[in-house]
Amino acid sequence: MAPPTQFPQSRLQRQLALLSAHLVVALVALVGIGGATRVMEAGLACPDWPLCYGSLLPRRQMNVQVFLEWFHRLDAFLVGVAVLVLFGASLLQRRHLPAWLPWLGGATLVLVAGQGALGALTVTQLLPSGIVSAHLITALTLVALASGIHQGLVASGNLGAASTPEAIEASAALHPSGEEAPAWWSWVSGSALVAVLAQCLLGGLMATQWAAGRCFGSGEACGWLLAHRLGANPAALLVLALPLLALLPGWPRRQLPLALVAGGLVALQVGLGIASLRLTLAVPAVTVAHQLTAALLVAVLAALSARGLRRPSLSAFTPLELA
Repeated sequence: MAPPTQFPQSRLQRQLALLSAHLVVALVALVGIGGATRVMEAGLACPDWPLCYGSLLPRRQMNVQVFLEWFHRLDAFLVGVAVLVLFGASLLQRRHLPAWLPWLGGATLVLVAGQGALGALTVTQLLPSGIVSAHLITALTLVALASGIHQGLVASGNLGAASTPEAIEASAALHPSGEEAPAWWSWVSGSALVAVLAQCLLGGLMATQWAAGRCFGSGEACGWLLAHRLGANPAALLVLALPLLALLPGWPRRQLPLALVAGGLVALQVGLGIASLRLTLAVPAVTVAHQLTAALLVAVLAALSARGLRRPSLSAFTPLELA
């Protein structure tokens, strides 16, 4: 039977892991809603910030565009509250939680604060391309960070459930090193993540300058469109390499399901990109789905990268934690 002190620790980690999972969903939704806000040209539907027409809920001015901008801000507010709770709990209960959690929680909180400032600037500065693109890439960075935190909490929670050295050794025996992702796995999946984020930034710069529409309409700004299409090739190849590597004998087979999800998402993303170009961006749902799939892909790649980090060894625990 585990000592009484072990149960609150494990319960707290489970609760924070659940909170971080909800945070990932809320952040992915936030990126999707932000994409819908841009496509529907609703970025300035609320002329003031942080309120909308001077109120928390502008009932009289409510229409589709105002709703999108208002709901985007509401989701961002809920994300901020969740991150504040995560950081506060990790700081107050840091003796019973992984040592890395307060640092990553604090970094997430700083990014959320910066994201709020960028959101305000997009309205007050009337949607400048650079700030809107920075707003998007910061949101995707938050998706990656929250996804990594969730994977770390799940992994450390499972390890923390083994309250004795013997139990930890038995758990390690059930999962031999050949079944765990080797150290290089994080580098490969991390490289894919960086490539996808760079491609998202390029796509954001292209979208905020309406380069595709200008290229189709008047032949202007076609260089942005070409750069985005060319950049998609190495990013897609890096992601598609992950399930292929996981299929090789002796390689991280436990990562295969999530790697296959990443491969499926990148295939869907390529298909949506081609469809949006063939439809000349005339179908907003396709364009929004393209951005939403990118956010999901970032979350999955961040999870794969976090899973590839080596588990803490027995020596990483203090005598008090193993007592």
